[in-house]
Amino acid sequence: MDYLLAFAFGGFLCAVAQLVVDSTRLSPAHVLVGFVVAGALASGLGLYEPLVELFGAGATVPLPGFGHALAQGAIRETAEHGWVGVFTGGLAATAMGLTAAVVFGALAALAFRPKA
Repeated sequence: MDYLLAFAFGGFLCAVAQLVVDSTRLSPAHVLVGFVVAGALASGLGLYEPLVELFGAGATVPLPGFGHALAQGAIRETAEHGWVGVFTGGLAATAMGLTAAVVFGALAALAFRPKA
C-alpha cells in the first residue's frame, strides 16, 4: 500500500505541474521554481511533514520535496549554528542529491553525443 500511495501522490504532483504548464503562459522553469518554493514554504509552516509521513517517497522525490529538504536543512542548521545555518543548512541537507545530479549528468554527457 505504501508504494501505491507514493505513486499516486507523486503522480498527482506531476499532473498538477503539467496542468499549470499547459494552462498558463508560465515556462517549465517557472513551474519548477514555484514547486520548490511551495515545498519550502509548506515545510516551514509545518504542513509538508505530514505529507512526507503519509506518502513517503511520493512526497520527498518530486520538486516540492526538494524545497522541503532545503527548508528543513536550513531550520536544523540555524538551530545549531545560528544565522550561518540559514545559508549552509539547505546545501548541507541536499548535497548528496545535488552531487549525484551533477555527476550523473556529466556521465550522460560523456556517454551520449548531445544534439544541437
